[in-house]
Amino acid sequence: MNIQVSVVIPVYNEEEILEEALLELLGNLRAHLDSFEIIISANGCVDQTEAIAERLVLEHPELLLHRCPQPDYGEALKQGIELARGEFVLCEEIDLCDDRFHRTALAMLGADEELAMVVGSKTLPGARDRRPYMRRLATRVLNRMLRTATGWRGTDTHGLKALRRELMLGVVSRCELRRDLFASEMVIRAFHMSRRVVEYPIELSEKRPPSIGLARRVPKVLVDMGRLAVTVRRNNEE
Repeated sequence: MNIQVSVVIPVYNEEEILEEALLELLGNLRAHLDSFEIIISANGCVDQTEAIAERLVLEHPELLLHRCPQPDYGEALKQGIELARGEFVLCEEIDLCDDRFHRTALAMLGADEELAMVVGSKTLPGARDRRPYMRRLATRVLNRMLRTATGWRGTDTHGLKALRRELMLGVVSRCELRRDLFASEMVIRAFHMSRRVVEYPIELSEKRPPSIGLARRVPKVLVDMGRLAVTVRRNNEE
């Protein structure tokens, strides 16, 4: 059977919300899609996340479980995109699963064959970001630093995205970073590789605290940002 849409969700120790979130997502997608798959890309889980996912996969044919051995968000997302069989790929977060974004982004991709990616922006005018202040501030600081370091001209890189898989696989294959900045590199590389990318303002609320604290993530993000600036500059000179 041809798959119309693939949803890729990296998960790390999400036993508390996984089942409820997936069942809600399944119901929403079944209401407006004829064929889809949901790839649960578990990475380094040490709780019951994978056991819950295994049970749900047996109960719902649209679900697939993919395992990455290490806790690495970027690697889990990259592998999920590469495994996806759908013409369109939705990159989701288990604590979001935003049906409004799904419908809007898929309609935009379906209406424009040259459109490679729709980015759900938390900072574009019209967006409503209801997360705690420090997380909102971190997003704005990170995006400003990325614009300065790489010459990218968008407003947001991390979070919800919808891809036309055929146009984005070449971008994904060139991405060198993993962890938190893989998603940012994918957006920035698409920009520099002249893929057509548009942003769409989203509404965002925090359903639970992040699984990895902000303080632990910042040093790694700063190191990876330096690597990203160097590799983007090098590739642009080739």
